[in-house]
Amino acid sequence: MSILTAPENKLNIYCPSLTEYKRRETITIKIGDIPMGSDYPIRIQSMTTVDTMDTQGSIDEVVRMVDSGCEYVRITAPSVKEAQNLENIRNGLHKKGIFVPLIADIHFTPNAAELAARIVEKVRINPGNYADRKRFEVIDYTDASYAAELERIREKFIPLIKICKEYGTAMRIGTNHGSLSDRILSRYGDTPLGMVESALEFLRICEEFNYYNIALSMKSSNTQVMVEAYRLLVQRLDEEGLKPYPLHLGVTEAGEAEDGRIKSAVGIGTLLEDGLGDTVRVSLTEAPEKEAPVARALVERYEHRSPHAPIDPVEICPINPFQYTRRETQEVYNIGGLNVPRVIADYSDLSVEQHEDLKSIGHFFLPVPDKWAMNDQGADFIYSGKDPIPFMLPNGLKEIIDFEQWLDHSDRSNKFPLFNVQEWENSDKSRISPQLNFIKGTIHNFSIDFLEKTRSEKNIVLLIHSENHHAMPEMRRFFYRLVEMKVKTPVIIQRTYETDLGDSLTLYSATDIGGLLVDGFGDGTLLSPDFQYPVSQKEKLQSAASYNSIAFGILQAARTRMSKTEYISCPSCGRTLFDLQETTAMIRKHTEHLKGIKIGIMGCIVNGPGEMADADYGYVGMGKDKIALYRGQEVIKRSVTAAKAVEELIELIREDGRWIDPGQDETYNLS
Repeated sequence: MSILTAPENKLNIYCPSLTEYKRRETITIKIGDIPMGSDYPIRIQSMTTVDTMDTQGSIDEVVRMVDSGCEYVRITAPSVKEAQNLENIRNGLHKKGIFVPLIADIHFTPNAAELAARIVEKVRINPGNYADRKRFEVIDYTDASYAAELERIREKFIPLIKICKEYGTAMRIGTNHGSLSDRILSRYGDTPLGMVESALEFLRICEEFNYYNIALSMKSSNTQVMVEAYRLLVQRLDEEGLKPYPLHLGVTEAGEAEDGRIKSAVGIGTLLEDGLGDTVRVSLTEAPEKEAPVARALVERYEHRSPHAPIDPVEICPINPFQYTRRETQEVYNIGGLNVPRVIADYSDLSVEQHEDLKSIGHFFLPVPDKWAMNDQGADFIYSGKDPIPFMLPNGLKEIIDFEQWLDHSDRSNKFPLFNVQEWENSDKSRISPQLNFIKGTIHNFSIDFLEKTRSEKNIVLLIHSENHHAMPEMRRFFYRLVEMKVKTPVIIQRTYETDLGDSLTLYSATDIGGLLVDGFGDGTLLSPDFQYPVSQKEKLQSAASYNSIAFGILQAARTRMSKTEYISCPSCGRTLFDLQETTAMIRKHTEHLKGIKIGIMGCIVNGPGEMADADYGYVGMGKDKIALYRGQEVIKRSVTAAKAVEELIELIREDGRWIDPGQDETYNLS
């Protein structure tokens, strides 16, 4: 096996089925009185944010978390004193009649883990720093020197295994993409394979001692890497004949509000669709009791997923699911090829009469200069259905209308037709757009015969949707068909959702569309509203704004189109050295206009340069009122006072020539 690439798997199958919803079968592990595994519901958990030495504050926070739906609660134990205080927290909870299993979160301190394992129901260790200190060194290991390192780790790790066996304590071996050890990085690189090997090195030692009460995780703030690593982990467990351990799912440093929910759903939801995952933690930069309801909304979607309409099975996955590659397509107009995925706004249920109606999708008419402007989330196309827009649109926005209306319209050069399959097949090809035509259908409409007939067309884009209860895998099956047939026609992913779903609208759409994007599928998105009751024009425009924002957010979270500043912010815990929510809001206020820049905001050195992984800049707590500023993973300024840290961060961005004054580039001329 190459140390730089994943092992060859001719089938590329990493889950029970790529087309039929099935939970992956796992062993059951015991965590207090709440077991975990495929024989039980997917469990919900979160992590406290107050200082672990604040006993009463911790107890109060745990109570709120349990009330919000947490089944397990994780508490940081950065040193022995915090590990000791876990007993006081546990006893205080028991006095209140709360027996939720507690999990000690350990970084760098084996002695704290060994103590905590005698007190709480589970310990989480990070193989990247349990026995290693990160120095960002590249080391040229021989096989002998690497084996010596593994023996060193083994000797440090064995005492914890023995204690966990004696006390019946569970363990999570939790790899984080950003905190891989120098040893792993030197041998395997910054890859999903490196993440998997990091965990397997520890897992093999556990199995040597017949200790199996273990869950595994492969977390990253990069959704593509996270999904690939979990898939590869499952494959490697099967290949090595290791036990099918339960999986803890999570996206690290997902952020806050809509962006945090979208990123979490793209990563977690994609895996849940394939039956992977036995417990979920949604990491939001918000109060911890806000996390469990989001996780519950993600999980509940799969409680009745089966049975569903059948989907043609996949015997061999035609792509490499362990490495991102965008599906190769031909360019049609400005869709496909090397173009970023496009966003289509659905206005087919709106009556567009004035320029102001396009503000909801990022296009602004400026009456005084008589010009159009657009922000970074300006839609690329607008679908108006049977009611063409009665005024001239800006150059940056093109219109799609139904085929019959397009035939009767005088302006066919700036408007493009949407066909259903039957209309396309019956149409006079001399009366179609020479530039761009959209054809809408399902996998059943887009048959092999249809794809063969249209494969040579240079002016069509397919618009795929699904009525299947198991929609994402059905649409993915269609993309597999295109890959198998070597059809290069671009495809837009279309999904329709009720407008009163609340948070679930964000979570469902991010799962269904993001799950395809992270596999390199999709040349654009069309999110359509389904109004369940009569609503006003104002409410419809508000829905259009929401759907447009979600669409751009999904593309960003899947790393396929960067349209705004990305914040990689941790969810806070007892190690945090400043108010993360307040600080994140302050940094966002000053930098959210910097399109495409990634800023990591970390509460402590544990979630510092490593956890930020691919952030451009970092803001990391290093002591009380002391901040370290990073460029990439390099410390640029140390011990900056919190009062001056944001100003210094801006200056660092300015030095790199990446700063834009607020307002300077908020909109740009499209006339």
